[in-house]
Amino acid sequence: MDIISKLIQKDELRMRALNCVYDLNLPHGYIAAGFVRNLIWDHLHEFDSPSQLNDVDVIFFDRDETNFDISIEYEKYLSKKIPELNWQVRNQVIMHERNEDPPYEDVVDAMSYWPEKETATLESKRKTLMSLFFVKKCR
Repeated sequence: MDIISKLIQKDELRMRALNCVYDLNLPHGYIAAGFVRNLIWDHLHEFDSPSQLNDVDVIFFDRDETNFDISIEYEKYLSKKIPELNWQVRNQVIMHERNEDPPYEDVVDAMSYWPEKETATLESKRKTLMSLFFVKKCR
């Protein structure tokens, strides 16, 4: 996973995105899905230019915040910081209702219900390290 962290650290846009999400101080906040997948794909296939990010999925897990509108406010904040990205922010505490799943235990449990099991990244509280998690749990 060192190579993935190095790839992310060399990518100015992804580092800017991680810093913006970090600034939100979301409980268990991650950038998930294509954010990492596309970067790995591009590296493995030696593409000269990066694949376009259709959106940037930000997920978090906050049992104390069940109002969906707060996600919209987070999206507005992120869009002001990096307007070239299409931000989608979702609190996984409430997403089980929309997806008709049992309540999720945490972010990793929520991602285990996704059709594609992707990677997620989270910048550490020190803003110097990133943690990568691979969702292995299958449904």
